[in-house]
Amino acid sequence: MEKHPGSLCINPHPLNIWKAQEVYSLRMLRSREKMERENMEEHNQSKKRLRVCVATCNRADYSKLAPIMFGIKSHPEDFELEVVVLGSHLIDDYGNTFRMIEQDDFDIGSKLHTIVRGEDEAAMVESVGLALVKLPDVLQRLRPDILVVHGDRFDALALATAAALMNIRILHLEGGEVSGTIDDSIRHAISKLAHYHACCTRMAEQHLIAMCEDHCRILLAGCPSYDKLLSTHHREDYMDIIKSWLGDKVQERDYIVALQHPVTTDIQHSIKIYGLMLDALLSFNKKTLILFPNIDAGSKEMVRVMRKKGIEQHPNFRAVKHIPFEQFIQLVCHAGCMIGNSSCGVREAGAFGTPVINLGTRQTGRETGENVLHVRDADTQNKIYHALELQFGKRYPCSKIYGDGNAVPRILKFLRTIDLDEPLQKTFCFPPVKDPISQDIDHILETQSALAIDLGGTNLRVAIVCMRGKVVKKYTQPNPKTFEARMHLILKMCTDAMRDAVCLNCRILGVGVSTGGRVNPQEGVVLHSTKLIQEWSSVDLRTPISDTLHLPVWVDNDGNCAALAERKFGHGKGVENFVTVITGTGIGGGIIHHNELVHGSTFCAAELGHIMVSLDGPDCSCGSHGCIEAYASGMALQKEAKRLHDEDLLKVEGMDMKLSEPITAAHLISAARMGNSKADAILNKASTALGVGIINILHIVNPSLVILSGVLASYYQAPVQRIISERALLSAQSIKVVTSDLEEPALLGAASMVLDYATRRIY
Repeated sequence: MEKHPGSLCINPHPLNIWKAQEVYSLRMLRSREKMERENMEEHNQSKKRLRVCVATCNRADYSKLAPIMFGIKSHPEDFELEVVVLGSHLIDDYGNTFRMIEQDDFDIGSKLHTIVRGEDEAAMVESVGLALVKLPDVLQRLRPDILVVHGDRFDALALATAAALMNIRILHLEGGEVSGTIDDSIRHAISKLAHYHACCTRMAEQHLIAMCEDHCRILLAGCPSYDKLLSTHHREDYMDIIKSWLGDKVQERDYIVALQHPVTTDIQHSIKIYGLMLDALLSFNKKTLILFPNIDAGSKEMVRVMRKKGIEQHPNFRAVKHIPFEQFIQLVCHAGCMIGNSSCGVREAGAFGTPVINLGTRQTGRETGENVLHVRDADTQNKIYHALELQFGKRYPCSKIYGDGNAVPRILKFLRTIDLDEPLQKTFCFPPVKDPISQDIDHILETQSALAIDLGGTNLRVAIVCMRGKVVKKYTQPNPKTFEARMHLILKMCTDAMRDAVCLNCRILGVGVSTGGRVNPQEGVVLHSTKLIQEWSSVDLRTPISDTLHLPVWVDNDGNCAALAERKFGHGKGVENFVTVITGTGIGGGIIHHNELVHGSTFCAAELGHIMVSLDGPDCSCGSHGCIEAYASGMALQKEAKRLHDEDLLKVEGMDMKLSEPITAAHLISAARMGNSKADAILNKASTALGVGIINILHIVNPSLVILSGVLASYYQAPVQRIISERALLSAQSIKVVTSDLEEPALLGAASMVLDYATRRIY
């Protein structure tokens, strides 16, 4: 192409064209982004962020409020968070727990010292008044759109009162619940002052509706603390946390968490319960983490009780003022039991299946899972100790009554829907409310019962025995001689007793059978019986009784049952090692070693009547010679009494003996007491044989107690104690011999198998 002079000729290159297009596109993109930012700023200016003030008064309510505070803080485009701290958070005696709020990186807008010390009713009232004096300035300065208040504390009542009078909207957490103390009145008063409600359970929602609250302003959210505990309680380092608070030797599920607060409507009674709880825990002898009570009236006296009993110095106890919530839920989750009256026991502990004993009336109106055992009238140490025996070490199904872990998202969504231009007028409705049902220790002790069978040589006895060890009703029939007739009568008597149990309001948990002879308790089979019970070998008792009554059945030897009866209801209660010796028609007994019954490899342990005390003694029913039973049993004494009677050497002057009555061991004892030297010599030999046999037992198993049971027990007690002090090794001479106070050891022992094992539910 020819170029003209003075002209500029440009030959466009493709790369230059692409660059020009890119610059144009970039300018257009930046222009659009600028317009979008301007539009967003205009939108944000038109949408006001909700100014939310969260007020926390103590360590307990902070565990519920903290998840909400974190949620609000994570959405700065929607909310502006203000934090007010007051109450026991700022008191050194209660751990200065405001520091944990600062450690969670929350800016505390105001700290109000509102607690008047004194820990009595007047101090609580003065604290409410002091808070009401200080709160108006803070609320006027912060000017929140909504104030979030938790629970049922007197501090929270001051917050709700001040906010309501200053026309500040109130969101109340955990309203509608029932706990049975002054907390109820405070909680319901706050609900009446509040404009919005975030409740935890369906029943609480219904209670709020019944209290005339507008259904549209009630959110069934669940408990906010569940959001954290359900997501964090499966921590791998939980044993490190447990050991840091309770020591290196403690094991999972082998310790107790105790937390008891005063009941302000009955302070003296709650202090008494606190002392009984501490006594029961001392007796129960397990590692225990005990937290100081809250600041309510009566707490100072409770601390005095704790210190008077030396709890802070006791090696089994660790007393603390505060535990961070994340660590506390680990301790509750893996505890063998939680005891006290804290709401944590009836709420958070249920999420883990941790067994809980709730003492007194402070929480008894709350909804609970199966894990909670109420001891409403905790009037004795034994009742609390028995509750510990029932609950410690169990695991229950996990309960989500109070939340599913999604409360905070629901509450934040609820807050976003609040229309600040909406009037606060409430509507009213009155739906029916269903009463809560939960376990109760008195109900258990009175109604949960066992069917006990005592198969004797002469009589067959069946009894209904309640948890307290009371024989509610007893049935007695002569024991038939044949196997078929005997089994038919057992099943008939049990069926009759089951029918009567319904009328007596007794819930039968199972059947226990006490019988003579050698028994395999694992299979419920009588292997070999005594000569008194004919046709009774290799008999399966468990299957026909269980099939007929549709109940679990336990079977054991009558001597073992006597030992079990002493362990649960008699002198052996709380004794780790003891021996029971039955001195009746024959000689038998049972051995409790480390709180467990000793059966032996072939189920013939504790055949105490057949301990040989002489190589050439009288014949024994077992086929041997010189056994204790051949000397000291009722049958042996009766045989000697008949011999003296036949030789006209039994009766002495002044002795009343009718010609028609059969000669028994009682006649021999009566004659000896009236100066019959022959009778006295026979009884001395019998006492010596029994005493020497018991010394052999002491030297073999070394129990700390010997319990004599049976009709001859009261006669043998003093001579046996004397023989032990004279002939036993020095280390065993001080072991005490006592006589049983139980009137029905065989029946009570049969019942105790049921009452001990049927209530050990493992999930």
